[in-house]
Amino acid sequence: MSAAHRSAGISKSRRAYDWIRQRITTGAFTPGYRLVLTALAADLEMSVVPVREAIRELSAEGLVTFERNVGARVAMVDDSSYRHAMQVITVVESAATALSAGHLAASDLERARELNEVMRSGLAHLDSRLFGSLNQEFHHTLYAKCPNPRLLEVVEAEWARLGHLRDSIFSFVPGRAPASVCEHDVLLDLIEQGAPPEKIEHAVRGHRHGSLEAFLTNRHPESAATHAATAHAATAHEGA
Repeated sequence: MSAAHRSAGISKSRRAYDWIRQRITTGAFTPGYRLVLTALAADLEMSVVPVREAIRELSAEGLVTFERNVGARVAMVDDSSYRHAMQVITVVESAATALSAGHLAASDLERARELNEVMRSGLAHLDSRLFGSLNQEFHHTLYAKCPNPRLLEVVEAEWARLGHLRDSIFSFVPGRAPASVCEHDVLLDLIEQGAPPEKIEHAVRGHRHGSLEAFLTNRHPESAATHAATAHAATAHEGA
């Protein structure tokens, strides 16, 4: 096989990978969606081989699973993986936001307010993917100016680890959206008032705990009391 031929094959595999991953992360291919190789290859106008390679890579990342006699599917929500990722994000993002607060310009806060108002206006006809995307941009606006590049890198890496869930979590718990918007208001007020970093960090942690609690309660309503007690105890300890 010539070098040019190998290069073309790698290029096709990468194109297939990017195309499929983009559809998973935006929610076009939802959890459980069956990934039929021949259909994907036809959409991409290429052979099945590079598509198969792309699927294998996505499987290694945990975005795709294989089922016997069924084939490849977009990975379902893994409660443990989501819980662990969110526990890490709760800690690192709250710290990054607290450190970033003093570096935010008036235009940053204005942008965050605008994003929150768009989310508020969309509550009546919630598009969970759009809401999730706006929510992600809102928080990114507040922590992006963290002066610790290593901390910022960890925050971004943990959000990337969640893959398609980062923008679609509100599809699982749509009732969480109104409370989330109100908590955003409180957070913005604290930052605009020049609140101490530890108070801002505590507010972000409480906000993230609320989303995690809502998700776990939705998935396992029989354990709602346990989830609530754990989250409230952690938040109370952090604010002590």
